[in-house]
Amino acid sequence: MYQIKTFNKIAPAGLERLDPERYTVGSDVAGEDGILVRSADLLGYQFPDSLLAIARAGAGVNNIPLDRCSQKGIAVFSTPGANANAVKELVLCAMLISSRDVPGAIRWVRNQVEAGVDVASVVEKGKAAFVGPELYRKTLGVIGLGAIGALVANIALSLGMDVYGYDPFLSVDAALRLDRHVHVVKDVNELYRRADYITPHIHYNEKTRHMIDARAFAAMKPGVRLVNLARGGVVDDEALLAALDAGQVTAYVTDFPTNALTAHPHVIALPHLGASTPESEQNCAVMAAEELRDYLENGNIRNSVNLPDVSLERSGVMRLCIVHKNVPAMLASITALLGRDGVNVENLSNKSKGDYAYTLVDLSSAVGENAVEDLRALPNVIRVRCLA
Repeated sequence: MYQIKTFNKIAPAGLERLDPERYTVGSDVAGEDGILVRSADLLGYQFPDSLLAIARAGAGVNNIPLDRCSQKGIAVFSTPGANANAVKELVLCAMLISSRDVPGAIRWVRNQVEAGVDVASVVEKGKAAFVGPELYRKTLGVIGLGAIGALVANIALSLGMDVYGYDPFLSVDAALRLDRHVHVVKDVNELYRRADYITPHIHYNEKTRHMIDARAFAAMKPGVRLVNLARGGVVDDEALLAALDAGQVTAYVTDFPTNALTAHPHVIALPHLGASTPESEQNCAVMAAEELRDYLENGNIRNSVNLPDVSLERSGVMRLCIVHKNVPAMLASITALLGRDGVNVENLSNKSKGDYAYTLVDLSSAVGENAVEDLRALPNVIRVRCLA
């Protein structure tokens, strides 16, 4: 039985992917083989030696200690694209409410009623305070053209917007998803100069921390509207507040509120609603559970953020799953050790990602525990699993 510990509530559609005859799943599980998590903070969690993988039902993984996981040979999975449509729709909503000050208009109407005013008699006069521009024929800048960014760019075109995209790591698959009318630029400053609306869709890490800072705001078109449903840390809040006060930024819609941001009259703060739809939660849960199951049962890696993607159809009678450092001659050392014991390699796949690599080896005969221990003892080997 595999032991799966849950953090947060995981949609039942995802849990149903884990056969109860093979998996024990719950928040009170101890000595877990796998973890299913959404936004719960695992940065200080002490992982048991048994833990093999963490599946995050969502795209961001800044709640998971990736370096510590990699050092222990723990695969970390995310679910890119599973919540993309939900976020795309909220981006459209955010652009509209930042343009037309819909929240302010709603508050104004309620205030009239609470003050005892006949609201129907004052709306024609009061509405002048909430005039704002249309999206049609305005320019949208999308930073990050992955699963979400591409959807946002494409849907904005259908609204009659001119769209500029920036992504220094644009993959072939992502490029194929983009409408050919999206202007992909190599310099983010070109996007800043042109955009009436800007929306980042990038992961938060040391390289992207405060990517949108005082220098970025100075490069933007005066009066720009900024929508951030990615991660709070990609925007420098102090620089943002200064840009709002100066009128360089007209409005900021964020899914990551702080007290300082929420107090500003030109900030619309949402309580992290980006992926909060039943459809998105179900998609993420299903995808995370399937990634975790495939890794535990078959050793296949899909959508890992810390280890390379390696997937191989099962063959032979035993599979070895080896997490190791990305250093020269590792494959030679592994196959030489197997050859020493007269074991034939039927199929093999190896890939690397940064400092780490992963090797799947299908064997035509089973190996003994001594050979497995010898593999574990090889320099730079982090973890070895045997799957029959």
